[in-house]
Amino acid sequence: MLLNKTLTWKLAVFATLLGIGVIAPFLKQQVFTGPLVNASFFVGVALLGTEATLLLGLLPSLFALSIGLLPSVLAPMIPFIMTGNAILILAFGYLRSKNYWLGAIVGSFLKFVFLFASSQIVINLIIKKSVATKAVMMMSWPQLLTALGGAIIAYLFLKGTKRI
Repeated sequence: MLLNKTLTWKLAVFATLLGIGVIAPFLKQQVFTGPLVNASFFVGVALLGTEATLLLGLLPSLFALSIGLLPSVLAPMIPFIMTGNAILILAFGYLRSKNYWLGAIVGSFLKFVFLFASSQIVINLIIKKSVATKAVMMMSWPQLLTALGGAIIAYLFLKGTKRI
């Protein structure tokens, strides 16, 4: 049985975005990895919808941890990172029809607030103070900047491909 063109296209887009989410952690620098992964979420919502993109939001952190790219000290944060990704995806998915930038900014801000607050609690309970400070820093303002950077990358891509 042949797949129809729409399903084939969606599977190809999903695989491409998944590839970005899996390969980006190899860059090992949050300043590069974060915007690429977040851009894949924004593009995913625009091209595939919220539900498919929620699945994409679960995978990058698990992959990065499983191959040793995510510091093991951040392993307790993975459920919170996944939840932060879901918050970004859901907020953007809900608001983007009103305004792309409203959805991107609100989603990015909510993800940042959630990750910063949860990291303060989780990391300080589990990790030594010296390590906790660095881990909390990774979950603070860089999360906001990388999410907004991802929104810009996604916007340029979507505008260039006439998807918005």
